[in-house]
Amino acid sequence: MTLVLVGFAILLIMIMLFRIPIAFAMGIVGFFGFAILNGLTWDNIDSFRWKIPLSMASNRIIDTAKDYGLSIIPLFILMGNLITRSGLSKELYEASYAFLCHRKGGVAMATIAACGGFSAVSGSSLATAATMAKVAMPPMRKYGYSDALATASIAAGGTLGILIPPSVMLIVYGLLTETSIRELFAAGLIPGILGIVLYLGAVKYTVWRNPDAGPSAERMSWSERLRALKGVRDILGLFVLVMGGIYLGIFTPTEAAGIGAGGAFIIALFRRSLSLSSLFKTLADSARTSATLFVIVIGALIFSDFINRAGLPSMMVDFVSSLDVAPIMVIFVILMIYIILGMVLESFSMLLLTIPVFFPIVVDLGYSLVWFGIVAVIVVEISLITPPVGMNVFVLSGIIKDVRTGTIFKGVLPFWTADLIRLFLIVVIAPLSLWLPSLIYD
Repeated sequence: MTLVLVGFAILLIMIMLFRIPIAFAMGIVGFFGFAILNGLTWDNIDSFRWKIPLSMASNRIIDTAKDYGLSIIPLFILMGNLITRSGLSKELYEASYAFLCHRKGGVAMATIAACGGFSAVSGSSLATAATMAKVAMPPMRKYGYSDALATASIAAGGTLGILIPPSVMLIVYGLLTETSIRELFAAGLIPGILGIVLYLGAVKYTVWRNPDAGPSAERMSWSERLRALKGVRDILGLFVLVMGGIYLGIFTPTEAAGIGAGGAFIIALFRRSLSLSSLFKTLADSARTSATLFVIVIGALIFSDFINRAGLPSMMVDFVSSLDVAPIMVIFVILMIYIILGMVLESFSMLLLTIPVFFPIVVDLGYSLVWFGIVAVIVVEISLITPPVGMNVFVLSGIIKDVRTGTIFKGVLPFWTADLIRLFLIVVIAPLSLWLPSLIYD
C-alpha cells in the first residue's frame, strides 16, 4: 500500500510540477513500480531481471496496437474531423438559431443546441468549445449579450462533447473496464439530452435574473427555418445511420465507426469542402490525435498493471466492505473525490488515474459499470468548467482574448449547478441512465 501511495505522489508531481505528459508519467511510474514489486532495489539494479517489467510493458504495447476493437478510435476521430471540415458547425448553429433566436436568451440557447449537435459527431469537448466560439460569439455580441452568458453558454455547451455518443471518453472508459461500448453509447444518449435541456433551463434562469444579459433577436419565418434545416439533413442522416445501427445491433461500434468515417468523407466530397491539401491535413490531424490517445491508453494500462499487481483495488474493496455504510454513500464519496480532483487535474488525466481504482469497488457494491461510466463522464464534464483548471474556460479565454477568465467562470455557475442537478438525478434515479440500454439489450 505504501508503494502505491508513493507511486501516486510521484505521478502527481510529474504531471503537475514537471509538466510531463500523463501518458509518459503513468507509463514510467507503472513500469518502475511493477519492477519494484518484482524485486528491484537500489542494491540489485545491475543484476535485476529487467525482462519481467519489459515483458509486461511490451505486451501492453503490442496487444493495444493490434487490438481490432481499438480501430474505433481513429475512425470516429476521422469522422469528426471530416464533418468539421465540411462546415457543419456553422450550419448547425444556423438551424438552431432559426428556431430559438426570438426567445429571451435564444441566441445562447441556439449555441447550446448547436454544441449538442456538433458534439454528437465530433466527440471532443475542447474541439466543440473552440469551434463554436468562432461561430456563436459574433451573433451574441451583435445582439448585446453579456460576455458572461455568451462565453459560459459556449464553455458549458462544449462539455456535452464527451458524453453524447460517439464519445471518445466513453470508448476509453470501455477499454479500461472491458465494458460494452455499444451499451455505453446507448446509456449516454438520455443523460446527454437531459444535459442540453438543463443547460437551456440555465440560460432561462440567467435571463430571468437579468433580462439585459440575453436580448431576443428577430423571429424567423417557417420558410427560413426549413431552409436552415436542409443544411444539416446530411449530417443528421449520417448520425441516425451510425447510432441507429449500433443501438439496433445491425453492426458493431467498430463497423459503425468505419461507416461514419466513409459517410463523412462522401458528404465532404459532395459539399466540395475538401481539397488535396485539406484532406492531407485532416488525415494528419486524425492520425496525430489517434496516436496521442493510443499512447495515453498504453500508459494507463501499464499503470493499471502496477496498481493491480500491488493489490490496491482488492485492498480498497476490502476496506469499503468493512465500512458500515450504505453503498450509495460510497458512491457519493467517490463523486466528491472526482469533484475535488477536477479542480486541479485535467479531465482525461482524472479519468485515467481513478477508473482502475474505483471500478472494482463499484462492481463489488453491485452497481452496473455502464451506469458508473455515465456518472464518471458527467463528473469529468463538470471538471471542464470547474475553477481553477476548467479546460473549456481556458480554451475560450485563449480564443476570446478580451474576456477575462473570471468573467467566464462567473457566467458558468448556473450551468455548473445544472450539471450537479443532472448528476444527482442519474445517481439517485439510476434507471434514468439505464433505461435505454436495458430496453435494447434485455
